[in-house]
Amino acid sequence: MLDKKTDRRSLRTQTLLHEALITLFLKKDYEAVTIKDIVDEANVGRSTFYAHFTGKDDLLRSGFEKLRAFLIDQQRDAFAKKQNDEPRLLGFSLTMFEHTRSHIDLYRALIGGRGGIICLNCIRQILADLVRNELTETTAKSSADAVPEELVVQYVVGAYMAVLTWWLDRKAKLPPEKIDEMFRRM
Repeated sequence: MLDKKTDRRSLRTQTLLHEALITLFLKKDYEAVTIKDIVDEANVGRSTFYAHFTGKDDLLRSGFEKLRAFLIDQQRDAFAKKQNDEPRLLGFSLTMFEHTRSHIDLYRALIGGRGGIICLNCIRQILADLVRNELTETTAKSSADAVPEELVVQYVVGAYMAVLTWWLDRKAKLPPEKIDEMFRRM
């Protein structure tokens, strides 16, 4: 995984490996991609791969850290922009739809099979963390009869993921702004 102390060579190598994985996903199924394929595509040695990642799944999961950081920034910006003196909630929503649309071929390639399960779980975890963060920022201490916070998180994320996959299944024909508007109306 990436950390603040990662040097430039390591970052460059990790970037090459991520780019190789993406290139290969667009050519064949996740299950068919091997470590050998990845290191050959990235033009790095097998031992170099294992110096950075424990395996193909670890490489795939680590690729979502940039998305996480980007969505956190977008959430922070949206939260700061108040509408009618209220913060814009679910500030990641439109950004996630836009990201999905701009990488539609990759998302569609990854949705099926084992790679899709890992991707969807990573996205679900990122979104759950974002919703939890918003709840912490926007809600007061709950009363005894309040809905448990984690139930709210899972409900919102489940609904978002259902809309996202519905949209992808229909080849994301609606613009991101429209699907975001529809999600927010529901």
